[in-house]
Amino acid sequence: MVDARDARIDSKELRRRQQRPAPGTAPGQLDAGPDAAPTRLHVLTWGPDEVEVQDLSVLELGAVLRKRPVTWVDVRGLADSRTLAGLGEVLGIHPLALEDVVNTYQRPKLEEYGDQLFVVVRMTRHDELATEQFALVLGDGFVVTFQEAEGDWFDPVRKRIARAGSRLRERGPDYLAYALLDAAADSYFPLVDRYGDELDGLEERVLSDHRQRLIPELYGLRRDLHTLRRQAWPLREVFGRLSRGDLPLVTETTALFFRDCHDHAGQLIDAVDSARDQASELIEVSMGMAAQRMNEIMKVLTIMASLFIPLSFIAGLYGMNFDPAVSDWNMPELGTAWGYPAVLMLMAAVATGMLLFFRRKGWIGGGDEGPPAA
Repeated sequence: MVDARDARIDSKELRRRQQRPAPGTAPGQLDAGPDAAPTRLHVLTWGPDEVEVQDLSVLELGAVLRKRPVTWVDVRGLADSRTLAGLGEVLGIHPLALEDVVNTYQRPKLEEYGDQLFVVVRMTRHDELATEQFALVLGDGFVVTFQEAEGDWFDPVRKRIARAGSRLRERGPDYLAYALLDAAADSYFPLVDRYGDELDGLEERVLSDHRQRLIPELYGLRRDLHTLRRQAWPLREVFGRLSRGDLPLVTETTALFFRDCHDHAGQLIDAVDSARDQASELIEVSMGMAAQRMNEIMKVLTIMASLFIPLSFIAGLYGMNFDPAVSDWNMPELGTAWGYPAVLMLMAAVATGMLLFFRRKGWIGGGDEGPPAA
C-alpha cells in the first residue's frame, strides 16, 4: 500500500495543472495546453445479446452510433482539439460543454444543453491526492466520457458490460452514466481510508513522542484532507440534482440509483470531516503534551532555583569581608573551630526542609494535599 504522504502534491503543482484561458478569450475555444495527453477514442456498443469494443476515429464513429441500443464513447486524452471539435459535430455536443471539458479546472456541476446532459465531477488518480476532471455527456442512446489521461476506475464497469445478463446490458445509457459517476465518487474512499490508517498510526506516535516533531506532518495531513473535502463536497449537489427524477434523459428507476450516489457522497464528506477532526485533535494533543513536558521542565528548574535561593543567601552572607578583629559583632562565628561545617549543615538542613515542604504540597513526587489550587 502506498503511504498517503506519497500522494501529496503542493498547491503550486495543483495550480500548474489548472491553467485557465487568457482573459477575453472567445467562448468555445478548445486549447488543452501543452501537458494534455494524446487523444484516443475507445468505443463500446452493446445490446442485451452482444458487445463490440473498438478504437475508432471520429469519421468512423457515425457508422456505429445507432448500431446498437447503447454506445459509450470513452475519450482519453484532450490534446487533439480537432478530434474533440469533430466529436462535438457528430454527437451535437454544445461548444460550451466542450470548452469545459478542455479547461480541466471546472467545479463539479450538472448542465442541460437541449436534449443532452453535461456532468462534470472530479475523481482521484490511483494513489494520488491530485484529482482529474471527469466529464460526461448523456444523450439519446449514447454516453460520451472525457478523461484527462489513460487509467481510471472503470474496469469493473467494463467487466459488467462484458457479462451477459448484467443490469448494464439490459438498461439504457442513463444507467451507464450512473455506473460511471458512482465509480468516480467511490474513487475517493480508498484515499480516505489510507489517510485514516495514517492517522491511526500517528495517534500512537503522538502519545509516545512529546517533542512536537509530528506537528508539521499533522498540519500537512489536515491540509490534504481540507483539499479532499473541497473537491468532494460539490458531488452531493450534482447527485442530488440527478436523483430528483425530473430530468428527461434519466428514468425514474435510474434516479433511484442516483440517490444511492447521493448517499455515498454524504458518507464520503462525513468520513473526510471525521478524519480532519481527528487530525485537528492530534495536533491539539501533540501541542498539549509538548506544553506539559515544558511545564515539567520548568517545574524542575524552578525547584532547583528555589533551593539555591536560601543557599545563595547564606553563602553570600558569609562571603562578606567584615573583620572580626575590628569588632566583636563582625561575624564572630568565623573564629569558631566548627564554623564552616556548621554552615554546611545549615545549608543541608534548609535544602532538606524545602524539599520536604515541596513534597508535602504535592509539587514534587506524591503528597497528601495534592497540587495547589490555581
